[in-house]
Order: sequence, then structure tokens, then C-alpha cells
Amino acid sequence: MRENPYREDREGLKELLKQYQNLRNGRSHSFLEEEAFERIIDYFDDKDNVPEALEAAETGLEQFPYSSQLMIKKADLLLATRKYSEALEILERAELFDSSDINLYILKTDAYLALDQQSRAVELLEAALQLFEGEERLDLLFELADVYDDYEEFDKVFDCLKLILEEEPNNEEALYKICFWTDFTGRNEESIRLHQRIIEDYPFSELAWFNLAAAFQGLKLYEKAIDAYQYAVAIDEKFDYAYRNMGDAYLRLRKYKEAIEVLEKVLELTRPEDVIYEAIGHCYHRMGNYAQARFHYKKAVHLNPDDSKLHYKIAVTYMLEEQWQSAVKQLENAMRIHRSVPEYNLAMGECRMQLEQYKEAIHYFSAVVRNKPRNVAGWEALIKCLIKAEFFDEAIEQTQAALKSTEGKPIFYFYQSAIHFLEGKSREALLRLELAMEKAPRLLKKFLDLNPAILQNNQVVDIIARYKKGKKI
Repeated sequence: MRENPYREDREGLKELLKQYQNLRNGRSHSFLEEEAFERIIDYFDDKDNVPEALEAAETGLEQFPYSSQLMIKKADLLLATRKYSEALEILERAELFDSSDINLYILKTDAYLALDQQSRAVELLEAALQLFEGEERLDLLFELADVYDDYEEFDKVFDCLKLILEEEPNNEEALYKICFWTDFTGRNEESIRLHQRIIEDYPFSELAWFNLAAAFQGLKLYEKAIDAYQYAVAIDEKFDYAYRNMGDAYLRLRKYKEAIEVLEKVLELTRPEDVIYEAIGHCYHRMGNYAQARFHYKKAVHLNPDDSKLHYKIAVTYMLEEQWQSAVKQLENAMRIHRSVPEYNLAMGECRMQLEQYKEAIHYFSAVVRNKPRNVAGWEALIKCLIKAEFFDEAIEQTQAALKSTEGKPIFYFYQSAIHFLEGKSREALLRLELAMEKAPRLLKKFLDLNPAILQNNQVVDIIARYKKGKKI
């Protein structure tokens, strides 16, 4: 047994390179076998010295002009230097001497793709599939999948991966890839059948369980997805992507407590990510635990300070607790990043209005209606603010603008009626209320919210009663 095979191998290569240099310089040298030239080419290639590697290939072919192996190595180097047509010529010649080398087909495929001849690459690989079996056939199927991807024949990518898994159900690379392509092509039912067959033979394949779960999730069968993810994590308790996806499935089912548990497991297993903290924050938010929601949103902001949406979400938790000034600070952070987002302006307007800073509130609400003139919520917020500030003339003007921009949404007739009542213009107010009730009696509650005391007005009560009897509120 050799004591230091690595050293012997290195010494042997050193001797080969010396003899090769002697050959090139015309000095006496030992005879170099075909295999020696292959080693010399690989040596220069590993050193990223492509010109020397090419020269070694050409020298080798002078000594062994019928060597398909040396031709293939030269073609590989020509591809690296973007000489695609030359590479194809050499590969055609190599095929005459040995058509059983899989590298021929893989390199030819690379050349065809580089020359934008995808159809020829597909034709070549489909023919080659008939010539090989076992590992080599699988390699060709992976190559064909890549070609179809490049060619944007995405369903055929899925077909290739499916064929691989039918031949080798536990092929890790194919299991990883088919999960993405199932989602991309929407072929979830096929994926479910395929992975159920795989699990029958390989019940401890966590990737097969994961892919089965992901396919169920793609069909919105969240309970079944969760069951399958739980098998995956039972097999591999550190399978962070299974916990991550399970968290999403629990979220979809509004099982926020369970979602938090599995998402916290993701944080234990991987480096912290803003999206995980944000998802946990969302769960606490939906559970009404705004302090914990804020805590996790702030952790997300720490990791991704330029995400304006996170600052906005923190602001919303403060707004729900009526901590208006704290909400303003967070909205200022959000608007430093993205100033014109309507939701941010709407929220800022609401905070300013609650703080009785009416002019500032009007400024923000006006920005919303400028950016989204058909958005009813923006107009409603602006008009409500003008009413609170007792700018009645301006409020009436804005109801007219709102009716025009929203193609006559009846809610704004209710607002006009409410404003006229507040101005003491009872006749105009009653006429507008009648028109509003004629068009949309279901919106009455919004009118009453503006001025609950209006129900003390008998004429208002009469109009409401009339529509309750005859029409249907």
C-alpha cells in the first residue's frame, strides 16, 4: 500500500509536464500516452489557463489524431472561448470514432444553445435518450429539462423531472426541482399522485412528503398540506422550509397560535429573516395582541429598515390602540421611503385628524384623492375631516367633486344632507336625504354615524320610515 499517494500523484504530474515541455521544445522526451495528454489538459484547465490547455489538446491530437477523448476535451475548451461552430465541427468528428460518450451530447447541446438553436438541442437530446440508460439517461433528462427551461417549454421541464423520478424515485436533485416546477406550472394533482407513489416505496423521504404537502397547498388543501409537512419534520426535525410553509398554511386557516409556534421554529433553525418576523407579527396583530405584533414588526424593521410597509404596519398597531402620536412617527418613517402611497397618506390623515390637526389632515387626505380619484374611501375621509373642522362650504364642494370622480356614488348624497343639516339648511338637507335613500338606503348607517342626534328630527324619521316600509333598508 502506498504511504503517500497524493505526493506520488503530484510527482507523477510534475514529470508529465516536464516531458510535455521537452516535447514542445524539441528536446528528447519519454513517450506520452493519450491519457497523459488528458491529465495535462485538465491541469491547465484547472489553473484557468485555457490557451495552454488548448495547445496541449492540439499537441495531443497531433500524436493521437483519432482520439475521441482528446477531441471532446478540445471542444469543451473551444466552448469556453465561445468558438461554438468550431466546437461542433470537432464533436461531429469525435462522434465518428465513439458515439457512446455522453459528453458528446451534453457539449453539443451547450453549443446549440449558445448558437440559439434550441430545437436542434432538443432533437439531439431526445434521440440520445434512446441510446443510454441508468445514470447517463438521467443526466440527459436533466440536460433536456434545462433546454426546455431555456426554450420556455415549462410543462416539458416538469415532464422530464417526472420521468427522472419514475426511474429513480429518490433522486434528490429532481425532488428539489420538481417542487418549484409544480408550483410554476400548476400541475399539483399530478404532483400529488407522483409523490404518493414515491412515498409508498420510500416512506422516510422527507423531500417527497414536503413536495406532497406543497402540492396540497397549491390546491388550497391546507389541512392535508399541514399533515404532510408534519411527516416531513418528523423525519427531519431541522427541515426549516417545511416549518416555514406549514406556518403559511396555518395562517391561511387563521390558526394564528399554531402558525406562531412553527414560525418560531424557523427562527430557531435558520438565520433571522424579516419575512418570518413580519408573519409572526401579523399573527399577533390578527389575535389583537398589538404589543407583541409591534415587537415582531420592529424586529423585521431592524433587518429590513427600507421596507416602508413594515413601518406602516407598526403605525397601524398604534392606531388601533389610539396612540396617535406614536403612529405619526412610524408613518413619517414609512413616508420618508415611499411618500405617495395612498394607504400611508390615509393613515397619516386619520392620525392628524384625531389629534385635531385638521389642516395637516386635509393635506394628506387631499393627496389620496389626487392619486386615486375614483377611490371612495379617500373622498369619505377628506369630507369627514372637513365636517369635523367645520369647513362646511369646502365640504360641500368636495362632495360635488367626489360625485363627479366616482360616477355618482350615493354615499356622497348622504354626506351632502348631513352637511346641510349642520349648516341649518333643513330644506336642502331633507331633499338630499330623500335622494340618497332613493338610491341606496343600505348606506343610512354612515349618515347616522355623522350625526346620531339627527334622529330627533321628525322629518328625518318620517323619510327613513317611509323607505323602511316601502323599500327595504
